[in-house]
Amino acid sequence: MVSSFGDFLARAAGDPILALTALLVLAVVLVNGWTDAPNAIATAVATGVLPFRRAAVLAAVCNLLGVAGMTAYNATVAETLYTIADFGGDGRAALSALCAALCAIVAWAALAWRFGIPTSESHALVAGVTGAALAMPGGWANVQGAAWGRVLLGLGLSVTLGYWAGGFCHRLLVRLRPGAGLLRRGQVAGAAAMAFLHGAQDGQKFLGVFLLGCALTDGGRAEGVFSIPGWLMLLCAGVMALGTGIGGRRIINTVGRDMVSLSPGEGFAADLGGAVCLLFCTLAGLPVSTTHAKTAAILGVGAASGGPVNRGVAGGIALTWLLTFPGCGALGFLLARLFHL
Repeated sequence: MVSSFGDFLARAAGDPILALTALLVLAVVLVNGWTDAPNAIATAVATGVLPFRRAAVLAAVCNLLGVAGMTAYNATVAETLYTIADFGGDGRAALSALCAALCAIVAWAALAWRFGIPTSESHALVAGVTGAALAMPGGWANVQGAAWGRVLLGLGLSVTLGYWAGGFCHRLLVRLRPGAGLLRRGQVAGAAAMAFLHGAQDGQKFLGVFLLGCALTDGGRAEGVFSIPGWLMLLCAGVMALGTGIGGRRIINTVGRDMVSLSPGEGFAADLGGAVCLLFCTLAGLPVSTTHAKTAAILGVGAASGGPVNRGVAGGIALTWLLTFPGCGALGFLLARLFHL
């Protein structure tokens, strides 16, 4: 493992494959900032509580705090991605397969962003890495079933819990009837909480893949050794924030305006519901998607409030979610075979 940023730069300068792998991981982090991280601040921006630039800065700071705080407490999410697949004993071939998986994720995310659809880089990451592992000698034996079980459990739980929590929080706020000022301040706090938990979830996943690439250049993963350096947390959080600032508006419009029209109170309920879902899953060590949790919470609020839900937009998002595993997995498989040749 690389203990310092200087050590990593020295190694990358002498190893072009490691440098390429690191750049591809950071490219995936960047497109996560485009397509996934904006979900955390979507309702606060859509309801006019925060201007986009202030919300993006808030997201950047809270993403970093989430990565650092939750990794120190429980790094299970990062370790799940670190161990989800085996690429075999040939270090160079394994790195080639990992690079293929990362290229597949970037291509899938860029396509989804082009149409303004909030895809999950978490699940694209899992699918791409798994597809690339299947292309290596060993096939299905390379896939770690226990890690995949946590991913699937997190997928089902995030959607159902997010939907229920969003509706419950809306009904609770209707009973309590807080003032408009309190709701607006609550939305800022809710956006901060969502961004913190996004960092705790997605930030950890990319740290795990980054460290996997470093380990493969050393000849394989060291059993029983898993630690995350502070400089890597800063680097991933900074690149994610850059992605949000560059392209986050399109996703915010889809989630916060086009799918369901939200009032500040409804936006606050969606933030609370999504945060409750993410917090529970993160403490349980389950890798889940901020996109799924927040979108499900918004739909739960829409159902509870009786407001109009754009079924075309919601259906397009759901279809993209369903296609992510097979689509990105197939891309990872094909690119790994191509890179291997």
